[in-house]
Amino acid sequence: MRGDLADIVFRLRSVLPKRWFAEQSPNLEAVLGSLATPWVWLYGLIHYVIMQTRLLTATDDWLDLISNDYFGAMLGRKPNEADFTFRSRIQRALLQEAATRSAVSAGLENLTGSPPIIFEPANCMDTGSYGGQTDSRPMPGTGMAYGVAGGWGNLQLPLQVFVTVTRPATPGLGMLAGYGTTNGAYREGAISYVDLSLLPGHVSDADIRATLCSLLPINAVAWLRLI
Repeated sequence: MRGDLADIVFRLRSVLPKRWFAEQSPNLEAVLGSLATPWVWLYGLIHYVIMQTRLLTATDDWLDLISNDYFGAMLGRKPNEADFTFRSRIQRALLQEAATRSAVSAGLENLTGSPPIIFEPANCMDTGSYGGQTDSRPMPGTGMAYGVAGGWGNLQLPLQVFVTVTRPATPGLGMLAGYGTTNGAYREGAISYVDLSLLPGHVSDADIRATLCSLLPINAVAWLRLI
């Protein structure tokens, strides 16, 4: 493999005159190995540094630094979050649409895994309207909606929106017994109290609120309901 000890030793030996040493020379191999060892470390360090200069290949704390450069404290790594998951969130945040209804819907769906229900009381496409709807040319959002879909409209609530978000399923923790099972007991078996907020992939209510606030227009008001 390029850059490993065997590769560097081979490169050093290839520039030596072949007639100076026998094909099998343990003493020469030992000397060349000692000379090659720091070069192997240096090659690995250079390769590591090159990786950290790009978002697609950055790892460890360098990924946190990239996030901090772009978003400050707004987009931090979650407890026990893997580099792959954190990198994906950074990529989505960099090119994320904002300040539109579709942006709010897409952003919350990416976070929770399910689309939110968005209701604008000043938008007749959400409230419906009284009146007839011909069979020849039906239009979504028109016709009788009372008791069927939407809600009461109110033109006195401009730039306000009601958002209902379904919390995602909380990830579990494998290899631990749960309540009602016979696999564990106090001081016996694989049983433990678990803080769900520390599990990888956990989405808290604060995460949902922060995402919604980051996607709203500056002059809009959102009323959030979590279910």
